[in-house]
Amino acid sequence: MDDMKSNATQEGEAYWQANLRLILGCLVVWGLVSFGFAILLRPLLSGIAIGGTDLGFWFAQQGSILVFLVLIFFYAWRMNSLDRQFGVDEE
Repeated sequence: MDDMKSNATQEGEAYWQANLRLILGCLVVWGLVSFGFAILLRPLLSGIAIGGTDLGFWFAQQGSILVFLVLIFFYAWRMNSLDRQFGVDEE
Protein backbone atom coordinates (compact mmCIF):
# COMPACT_ATOMS: atom_id res chain seq x y z
CA MET A 1 0.00 0.00 0.00
CA ASP A 2 2.84 2.39 0.81
CA ASP A 3 4.41 1.67 -2.58
CA MET A 4 1.20 2.76 -4.32
CA LYS A 5 1.11 5.98 -2.29
CA SER A 6 4.76 6.62 -2.97
CA ASN A 7 4.31 6.02 -6.70
CA ALA A 8 1.27 8.31 -6.84
CA THR A 9 3.16 10.97 -4.92
CA GLN A 10 6.12 10.73 -7.29
CA GLU A 11 3.84 10.97 -10.33
CA GLY A 12 2.06 13.94 -8.79
CA GLU A 13 5.37 15.68 -8.16
CA ALA A 14 6.56 14.96 -11.71
CA TYR A 15 3.29 16.35 -13.08
CA TRP A 16 3.63 19.47 -10.98
CA GLN A 17 7.27 19.96 -12.01
CA ALA A 18 6.33 19.64 -15.69
CA ASN A 19 3.55 22.18 -15.15
CA LEU A 20 5.93 24.61 -13.42
CA ARG A 21 8.50 24.26 -16.23
CA LEU A 22 5.80 25.02 -18.77
CA ILE A 23 4.59 28.07 -16.83
CA LEU A 24 8.15 29.34 -16.38
CA GLY A 25 8.89 28.91 -20.09
CA CYS A 26 5.74 30.81 -21.06
CA LEU A 27 6.55 33.61 -18.61
CA VAL A 28 10.09 33.91 -19.96
CA VAL A 29 8.83 34.20 -23.54
CA TRP A 30 6.15 36.70 -22.53
CA GLY A 31 8.63 38.78 -20.50
CA LEU A 32 11.21 38.74 -23.27
CA VAL A 33 8.68 39.90 -25.85
CA SER A 34 6.80 42.46 -23.75
CA PHE A 35 9.67 43.91 -21.73
CA GLY A 36 12.73 42.95 -23.72
CA PHE A 37 11.71 43.66 -27.30
CA ALA A 38 9.27 46.48 -26.55
CA ILE A 39 11.38 48.41 -24.04
CA LEU A 40 15.00 47.29 -23.71
CA LEU A 41 15.70 46.38 -27.33
CA ARG A 42 13.53 49.08 -28.91
CA PRO A 43 16.49 51.24 -30.03
CA LEU A 44 17.99 48.24 -31.83
CA LEU A 45 14.67 47.41 -33.49
CA SER A 46 13.84 50.98 -34.54
CA GLY A 47 15.39 50.56 -38.00
CA ILE A 48 13.16 47.63 -38.93
CA ALA A 49 9.78 48.70 -40.31
CA ILE A 50 6.65 46.60 -39.93
CA GLY A 51 3.09 47.76 -40.50
CA GLY A 52 4.15 51.38 -41.06
CA THR A 53 6.05 51.71 -37.80
CA ASP A 54 9.26 50.43 -36.26
CA LEU A 55 9.44 46.90 -34.87
CA GLY A 56 10.02 47.97 -31.25
CA PHE A 57 6.87 50.08 -31.21
CA TRP A 58 4.94 47.27 -32.90
CA PHE A 59 6.00 44.83 -30.16
CA ALA A 60 4.97 47.34 -27.48
CA GLN A 61 1.54 48.00 -28.99
CA GLN A 62 0.47 44.79 -30.74
CA GLY A 63 3.17 42.15 -30.79
CA SER A 64 3.22 41.44 -27.06
CA ILE A 65 -0.58 41.07 -27.03
CA LEU A 66 -0.50 38.67 -29.98
CA VAL A 67 2.32 36.67 -28.40
CA PHE A 68 0.33 36.54 -25.15
CA LEU A 69 -2.69 35.12 -27.02
CA VAL A 70 -0.50 32.53 -28.75
CA LEU A 71 0.98 31.58 -25.36
CA ILE A 72 -2.51 31.02 -23.95
CA PHE A 73 -3.37 28.55 -26.71
CA PHE A 74 0.07 26.91 -26.49
CA TYR A 75 -0.30 26.48 -22.72
CA ALA A 76 -3.76 24.92 -23.09
CA TRP A 77 -2.54 22.54 -25.82
CA ARG A 78 0.58 21.55 -23.87
CA MET A 79 -1.33 21.06 -20.61
CA ASN A 80 -3.80 18.78 -22.40
CA SER A 81 -0.90 16.65 -23.62
CA LEU A 82 0.66 16.63 -20.12
CA ASP A 83 -2.70 15.58 -18.67
CA ARG A 84 -2.86 12.67 -21.12
CA GLN A 85 0.75 11.74 -20.40
CA PHE A 86 0.15 11.58 -16.64
CA GLY A 87 -3.32 10.04 -16.91
CA VAL A 88 -5.28 12.95 -15.44
CA ASP A 89 -7.08 14.05 -18.59
CA GLU A 90 -10.80 14.70 -18.59
CA GLU A 91 -11.70 12.06 -21.13
